[in-house]
Amino acid sequence: MYRVVLASRKTVEWIGLLVVAFLFVFPFLWMASTAFKTMPEVRQFPPTLLPETWEWSNFAQAWESGPFLMFTWNSILVAVGILILQFLTAVPAAYAFARYKFPGRNLLFGLVLIVLMIPGQVIFLPIYVQLSGWGLVNTLWSLILPYAASAFGIFLLRQAFMQVPDEVIEAARLDNASEWKIMWTIMVPMAKPVLVTFGLFSFIYHWNDYFWPLIMTNSDEVRTLPIGISSLHMSDGGTLWNVMMAGNMILILPILVIFFVAQRHIIKAFIYQSK
Repeated sequence: MYRVVLASRKTVEWIGLLVVAFLFVFPFLWMASTAFKTMPEVRQFPPTLLPETWEWSNFAQAWESGPFLMFTWNSILVAVGILILQFLTAVPAAYAFARYKFPGRNLLFGLVLIVLMIPGQVIFLPIYVQLSGWGLVNTLWSLILPYAASAFGIFLLRQAFMQVPDEVIEAARLDNASEWKIMWTIMVPMAKPVLVTFGLFSFIYHWNDYFWPLIMTNSDEVRTLPIGISSLHMSDGGTLWNVMMAGNMILILPILVIFFVAQRHIIKAFIYQSK
């Protein structure tokens, strides 16, 4: 009887997981399917999941609809630039919060946690005014500098650094290793899975970011790929959903590649954090 109840419970759990997975994966599959369809197939009812003929030309049409090479290059510069600055600021801050005891440490870390709860849309106006005063609006710097520090990165790395045994750090100090050397040659390699995970989250967020480039830029020379994709929304004959979905596939392709390359580290990071 106990085995029957256990098997029934496992079956229900698996069904629940499959339903949740389907809800998350189906929109992506539908987008990928639409990217290969012709417009008559997109509009037909009832709809079909797989295209009758695979229209690879939708990708070429999407790519040639604007300066997408420049948009892609701008997205790479912004996402990578932000990532480098966030590593340079988050690692020392997280190390200090995790390994140093100084007056006001808890208060300062509490302020960092509060920043996590404030959406960027709330504070964009004062940042815009400040960047405008510096003459940086409509430049790539206006997309990079506001995200140079990450409260999420500080929190995540602090938790990882706190799990490093004290004996490891004391042994390094006995060997006359400086704090700078301990931080970059001992703590950072030991927190590599967390760094990879944070890097991936940061890259995905800023690669897909639409709001900030929209308000900070007004010319194609400094705009990023999501803004370029949005320009595919309308055409003379209405919305070309197949071309638009092809553009979205181009947008997410680098993210998928990075995810599949780094997925081992991501899973390891979550297991590491849950211990």
